[in-house]
Amino acid sequence: MTETDRFEAYDAFVRGSELLESRDYHQSVVALERARRLEPDKGSIRETLGRAYLSCRRYEDARAEFAVAVELAPTDGFAHYGLARCLDRLGQRRLAAVHYKLARCFGNEGQNT
Repeated sequence: MTETDRFEAYDAFVRGSELLESRDYHQSVVALERARRLEPDKGSIRETLGRAYLSCRRYEDARAEFAVAVELAPTDGFAHYGLARCLDRLGQRRLAAVHYKLARCFGNEGQNT
């Protein structure tokens, strides 16, 4: 990855985060998907994109992003919480309960969602 790609990924991430905070969910997804293409192994990008998908009610897409975020950072409480919310909405309540418990153990559950 070039330095230019890193700057572009960062800019796309910042823009997507701003759009998400201003509740322009669909446009935030566009920016964050671009950031993910450039930096697929960044948990912060995956987690934020998961939040954007969740806000768009794209639960399966959100689940996939939070699952990667959990894989990249297994002790990230917010990633577990996001994954639990998606699983809950997809009807996988028992598995969701596991991730809700992990979120409580690791902290940060529900702070930004």
